Amino acid sequence: MTDLVRRNDPFSLAERLHAADAMTRPLMLDVITCACRRLPLLGQNEKTARLTQLIQAQAWTDAALALLELELPMWQVRRIAYDEGEWHCALSRERELPDWLDAAVEAHHADLALALLSAFLEVRALAADVSRPSVPSVRPVLDQLYEPVACDNFG
Repeated sequence: MTDLVRRNDPFSLAERLHAADAMTRPLMLDVITCACRRLPLLGQNEKTARLTQLIQAQAWTDAALALLELELPMWQVRRIAYDEGEWHCALSRERELPDWLDAAVEAHHADLALALLSAFLEVRALAADVSRPSVPSVRPVLDQLYEPVACDNFG
């Protein structure tokens, strides 16, 4: 498998995030290139400029949170916990629901930014599995006795 194909494969990207010891600029740019759909469409605005500044400053956790805010506006960080040398992150669409009712996406890593981005890739994989339009389609049910009638007033 060529390096270009491996870099654009989201599953190998998730493996690379899991195998990484710490976040790096090339790894962050690969995440943006491979998994971000909205960011190229937003153009250069205040939020994308902030993300660029955070990446240049190597503020990886803040950059990961800004990327989540830009790419997944309907998702929020539900939980961040540190346990036995690993960060555990949960992203959710319904943060106010109890844990047992919520379908949160969870990921873990020794580095907080990598844990957040791993959860981000899990959400992307979940969204790819359940691809549906944003507007539901409803077929009209026609009555058997239904007949169109012209109602023009010619008087």
